[in-house]
Amino acid sequence: MSDDTIRLVTIGRILRRRWRLLAILTLVGALVGYGASLLIPPRYTTSVSVLLPGQWEERELLTQVDIATSSAVVDRAAARLGWTGVSSSELRDRVSAEAADGNIVKISGTADTPERAQRLSDQVAQEFVRFAVRIAGGSTDPGAATGPEALRKQVVETNRRITDLADTADPGQTVESVQTRTELEKLRTALQDAMKKLNEADPATNKASMVVMGPAARPTGEAPPTRMQLIVAGALLFFLLAVIGHLAAARMNRRLRTEPEIAAALGSALLGTVDVPGERPAHRPKGRGSRAWVRPLLGVDTRWDVPTPRMSGDEADRRIRYRRLCARLRDQLPAPRRLLVVVPDGDEIARLAAGQLVAEAKSDPLLRVVEVSVDRPVVPDRDTESGALVVLSAGSWTAEELVGIAGACADGRHEVVGIVVADTVRARPTRTAGRPPDEDTLVLAVRGHATGGSV
Repeated sequence: MSDDTIRLVTIGRILRRRWRLLAILTLVGALVGYGASLLIPPRYTTSVSVLLPGQWEERELLTQVDIATSSAVVDRAAARLGWTGVSSSELRDRVSAEAADGNIVKISGTADTPERAQRLSDQVAQEFVRFAVRIAGGSTDPGAATGPEALRKQVVETNRRITDLADTADPGQTVESVQTRTELEKLRTALQDAMKKLNEADPATNKASMVVMGPAARPTGEAPPTRMQLIVAGALLFFLLAVIGHLAAARMNRRLRTEPEIAAALGSALLGTVDVPGERPAHRPKGRGSRAWVRPLLGVDTRWDVPTPRMSGDEADRRIRYRRLCARLRDQLPAPRRLLVVVPDGDEIARLAAGQLVAEAKSDPLLRVVEVSVDRPVVPDRDTESGALVVLSAGSWTAEELVGIAGACADGRHEVVGIVVADTVRARPTRTAGRPPDEDTLVLAVRGHATGGSV
């Protein structure tokens, strides 16, 4: 697994063999998301649009967006709202603005209730328009008159003065009086034309005429992240972390899977492989406690990172492998043929294989099975045995653990004469007729092929 590319079949194997654990972790993630939603108060957001008439460049629109969220606007809105316990700096974090198509500045406000969100957006929009008008009028003082209004008042005052001067002029029909009245009327006409052109040509006057396009709509739902979104996000996060954790553990797995690696770690030759029907259980030390029922409940008592057991022959075919292995031991060992069968503690597959091997050997050779802990391996001292036979399953033990077992055998003065690798298979129905087992014929057949090929 450590050198293989992650494929969909690997993900499918995780989902199929670890669905209980994944389901429980997903439920835990959903509960964590629900708990986070209780700590995060609900938020409601609504928006109001402000239309900016005239021609605006993009950088000018961005400037207006910054003005809408500036402290000069938000602080005035906060003063008019008068909310207790809410500072101006907190309101600035709840107000946002963006430039939309069509010279529109969209102002959004967020609050803990729909009513407050609506009031906040409307108030900020109104203060933004007032502040923009004051800027366009050339004054930031709220009590000062705007520029265009002041000019209009000055025009009215000038027209009145012109009328007064015309009335006080010599009412006679002299040339001087007629010329004076004519000049005053020309001056009045020129002043009005200039003011009209100024209103039409001044972009600041047009741009100051911002319009709030209706009040903000009262929000009907919470702003993201909602409680449901937090629950789903928590469940999805824990599910993905569980899958990634399985893949990372498989990548870092140092258990030996191939027969040459196992033989090299134990320092002996491989005598053959045998089949054990059934699902592959997880190797674990025997014991009692919470783990004894928690592991089956979570579905972690079986390995997920091993392929699906392949289909094997029937019981007769599997017994042939064991008998051939016994025949090899008879040819290899001197009389009296006695062996110590070493099985790693917790390796259920190897234990079943060793039991079947003892049954098929029928005291020739005489096999004694011992289970050895891989943490602190201890092998009984040599008595009348001719050596030790190690039986184990592939993909269950690391090189360090197997080296420890080999060292324990050496400490007990047992020479490791061979290795047997057990593997799980899917059994077929046992044959009822057609080829009854003939032990004598099988043994003779094995003796004829004992020196060549693997079992």
